[in-house]
Amino acid sequence: MNENFDLENMRQQMTTLKNKLNQQEIVNDRLMRRSMKKEVSSIARRNYILMSVALLVIPYGYWSFVKLSGLSIAFWIATCILMLICAGATFYNTHRIDDPGLMSHSLIEARKKVACAKKFDSNWLLFGIPMIILWLGWFFYELYLHNETNFTGAFWGGCIGAITGTVIGLGLHFKTQRQYQEIIDQIEDLITEE
Repeated sequence: MNENFDLENMRQQMTTLKNKLNQQEIVNDRLMRRSMKKEVSSIARRNYILMSVALLVIPYGYWSFVKLSGLSIAFWIATCILMLICAGATFYNTHRIDDPGLMSHSLIEARKKVACAKKFDSNWLLFGIPMIILWLGWFFYELYLHNETNFTGAFWGGCIGAITGTVIGLGLHFKTQRQYQEIIDQIEDLITEE
């Protein structure tokens, strides 16, 4: 009789323990999804700011390049096209992950979308770096044509701007890549737990 009571008591304790573990997994899953959603929101917010800056360069570029520095309209138009391409590509990639339900549905689908966004962002450098180098070459050429007397000062100002932009741009790129990887790793952890 006493053995049956002990056995029944142990079964109840095991059932209680299993229920607590299941509840803990549900809470852990919710916390992980919330954390991933926060990372995605951070990336999307930063991308929307970058898109805004790219679009603001268009009117500012006209004033700065054409009116102030006397550079050609063709250079300003090329700059506008480059900024529109950058803003469009950033919007395309952000739209891929900026889905309010991304982390509440299939984790495999979410991982696929985040991985695609990470790859697109990484591959973007293959287009972005050569285009910026060409743009800088044209910029320095325009400066030389229109400011021969003050070319040295303008050249060094352009170099400082290019170095600063490169450092900030690569810093943002690597931070975003790290965030994408953290999201992917968290999704994989959740998938292996299930």
